[in-house]
Amino acid sequence: MARPLRFRHAPGRWTEGRVRAEVFEPLDDNLGATSSRPWFKPPEGYEARRFDVDNGDTALFCWTDGEAYWLGNTETPSSLWRTEKYGFTEVPTELAEWAERELQAELHEQSPWLADYPHLSWFFLPVFLSKDGRETTREFFEEHAAGFPDANRDDALAFYESFLSTGVLDDDRELMAGKLGTSEQLDLTRMAASMGEFHTAKLLVDMGYDVEPEIEVSTGHSIDFQAQTETGEQPLVEVTRPLPPNRRSAGTPVAAVRDTAQTKTSGQLSAHAGGVVLFVDCSSFPDDDWLAVAGERPDVGHRPAVVYRIRPDGRVEGYTKGSVPLELGSILD
Repeated sequence: MARPLRFRHAPGRWTEGRVRAEVFEPLDDNLGATSSRPWFKPPEGYEARRFDVDNGDTALFCWTDGEAYWLGNTETPSSLWRTEKYGFTEVPTELAEWAERELQAELHEQSPWLADYPHLSWFFLPVFLSKDGRETTREFFEEHAAGFPDANRDDALAFYESFLSTGVLDDDRELMAGKLGTSEQLDLTRMAASMGEFHTAKLLVDMGYDVEPEIEVSTGHSIDFQAQTETGEQPLVEVTRPLPPNRRSAGTPVAAVRDTAQTKTSGQLSAHAGGVVLFVDCSSFPDDDWLAVAGERPDVGHRPAVVYRIRPDGRVEGYTKGSVPLELGSILD
């Protein structure tokens, strides 16, 4: 499985002739490709070419006399195989912004339903245009409302656009977008589970907390978030998302919540000596299943815990178990 889009950096002297001989011609010989000027003006001091491959792949190549950058979701020419890879925040800002402009225009041409959601388009661009995942990640949002049951595409997209456009996760875009995955096979379970982390982040941010993802702890594990307050408190937060019963082999909504939480608490959290709040995101549950959970309010084998469901219109329902070191009461109906 290919990773999200990343730049390849090729130091050395590059000319238009070298680009044609070592980059375009091998690509054209193997897959068939067209070389053209980019859609947008490249950064000052750079030359650039856009390669549109016959199979629908795309690559951008930008160079100066002393270095070059490749960014593509297609076969990498052998001349670039041993080059170092860098994320969007690790290359010059003007270069990253130019490449994002090129690719986002392509994304909206191919999937015009994303055009009304510019920040979501930008945030998930590294996976929306990845080599293996560009079809499945878009299908997840378009055909499956990003894992929300009984919801339409535009309601789900508007929900995520509203949250992501606050910019609170911008610095961690590549990390968080990468959680959606870049598999050629649509994996609804894994993708929906990844969105549970966005839901929990939204709840924390709505209550005034800053969030930092992927906190390494002494056990060798990573905890999903650290919620930071102005008073210096920094509770750790781990997220899990149970499957609704209609997508499990057997069981009830309550059993689904307990079983999924048990998997988390008997593994990752059992190795950590307390201090972690478990968030159980039931946003995959349709109304009837959630009502059963909310009515019984089952324990989840770990305290403190927050069990909740969020809907695309922003409504949140849930309950807590144990002494949760977070001020969440006003957002849990």
